[in-house]
Amino acid sequence: MINRRAFLASTAVATLSTSALAATVSEATITKPDGINPPGVRTGGVRMVPVVGGKYKVWTKKVGHGPIKVLLLHGGPGFTHEYLEAMESFLPQAGIEMYYYDQLGCGNSDQPDDPSLWTLPRYVEEVEEVRKGLGLDKFVLYGHSWGGLLGIEYSLKYQQHLSGLVISNMTAGIESLLRHLEVIKNTLPPKTLATLKEIEAKGDYDSPEYERIMMEELYPVMLCRLQPWPDAVGRAIRHANLKIYNQMQGKSEFMVTGNLKDWERWDQLKNIKVRTLTMGAKYDEMDPEDIKRMATMMPNARSVIFENGSHLAMWDAQAEYFSALIKFLKQR
Repeated sequence: MINRRAFLASTAVATLSTSALAATVSEATITKPDGINPPGVRTGGVRMVPVVGGKYKVWTKKVGHGPIKVLLLHGGPGFTHEYLEAMESFLPQAGIEMYYYDQLGCGNSDQPDDPSLWTLPRYVEEVEEVRKGLGLDKFVLYGHSWGGLLGIEYSLKYQQHLSGLVISNMTAGIESLLRHLEVIKNTLPPKTLATLKEIEAKGDYDSPEYERIMMEELYPVMLCRLQPWPDAVGRAIRHANLKIYNQMQGKSEFMVTGNLKDWERWDQLKNIKVRTLTMGAKYDEMDPEDIKRMATMMPNARSVIFENGSHLAMWDAQAEYFSALIKFLKQR
């Protein structure tokens, strides 16, 4: 889980040949009447899906076409699909059909100002509503960070709809996350660590010095080790809904005080029987040993750790990350 502080119109050529038109149609969603999306037009794969019993809509986008279908759950809570855009450079080319999805309150989706919506059980039901809205069944659910947590919860309730599960850069409990974050904090120079602890004791998480320590000394090590950061990562951070983040995670990356603070599912992993891949990285804020252990506790799982990656290993360990992911997705 990460912390810190968007109608492109196109004109079709009237003289498009029949074959060119067919190719265009094959790459885009033609919507059917549903009262939400404009019927009978090409939308570039975008589809708005009703959630919360139809009260709100969330944004989804299909990219690529193939028999293997993957629904992507982004991190946060409260971030957007944007930092997962690296997927477009790898999955469709491998014949994998992928679906972006901005969770309610995030990015291109509706953003109601209703704190009662920002709970784990409600988000689990939202994923199921999205599955139904997109007509997915026997698909792979991919979750990164908070999305991995959400993926675990969805699998424990609805795994009959899955053909596979990917848990990327997420451990199975908040306690183990906090333990490893403490290890990372202690790698700071003594003076910086003392300053950080003083800020945390005051709860002054909006202070410029806290921001500096995060952005200059911690995030470049544990979040994304590339310099400069990819534009998609910066956009996802700028567009984050901090109201959701604060209610579910808390004010700080290193102190979980939101409604996820007691989340632990180590004892439930044995009930996830769908084939699963757990992915971690040496420099991640999640302990790589936890990522390995998770795979041993599920009946049909394996793990992979990226020696040069961090929390956003799809960017800073890109070749290895997508090689492992695509290999898993294509296995039956």
